[in-house]
Amino acid sequence: MHFVRAVTYRAGYQLLLEFEDGSSRLVDLEPHLDGEIFEPLKDIAYFKTVRVDKDIDTIVWSNGADMSPDFLFEIGTSMVEMESTQEAA
Repeated sequence: MHFVRAVTYRAGYQLLLEFEDGSSRLVDLEPHLDGEIFEPLKDIAYFKTVRVDKDIDTIVWSNGADMSPDFLFEIGTSMVEMESTQEAA
C-alpha cells in the first residue's frame, strides 16, 4: 500500500507525486476524470487546487474528489525512468 506525501502541479492534468518510499512519479489524470465527482477537475484552475490530505494519505480537492494512492502509483511514470530515457535519447 502506498501513501502520497507531496504533490506538485506540472502542466495540463499532470501532477508530480512523492510517495512514502521516496519515489517520485508523474501522473497524467486527464483520461481519469470521468464521473460526476471528477467533472469539476476538468477546469484547470480548479484542478490546480489539489492538495495532500494527511489523514487519508492521498491527493484531494475541496469538492471531495480523491484518488487511491495505489492507483496513482500504478498509473504514474517513475521520474528515474523518465530521466534515464531522456539521457539515452
